[in-house]
Amino acid sequence: MDPLIVPGTLDSLGPIRTYVKAAAASADLADDAAYALMLAVDELATNTVTHGYQDSGLSGDIMVTAEMAPEELIVTIEDTAPPYDPRAHRMPGEEDLQKPLEEREIGGLGVFLAMGGVDRFGYERVNDRNRVLLAMKRGKSSQPPRG
Repeated sequence: MDPLIVPGTLDSLGPIRTYVKAAAASADLADDAAYALMLAVDELATNTVTHGYQDSGLSGDIMVTAEMAPEELIVTIEDTAPPYDPRAHRMPGEEDLQKPLEEREIGGLGVFLAMGGVDRFGYERVNDRNRVLLAMKRGKSSQPPRG
């Protein structure tokens, strides 16, 4: 698929979802895998817009690329926001997840779900760009729950 390049704004989240949904259908992903992938991309793109661009007083684009490899669909998200490696973020532990909502710290759960919901997750900083890679195994076979 050709890359999708959109402004780093909340209005771009819909087109990003549509692009990833089409890629998942083309890759013949199982419904649960497609949903998990769309959720992960949506969370990461939303964080880029709100934290990477808006909170930093910056603007820029988001580029989403879908690549059909023989055994997996690889979605790459790139942006020019300040460097941010989601893997370096403190992930909630079992103790955190057992707390009532009003006692939990705000934030972090979306990145945790995004990383745990895909088969492969990677990050690198290349040419002043954040590049996040998310991969899901292809095929309609039922996949075990993730996370």
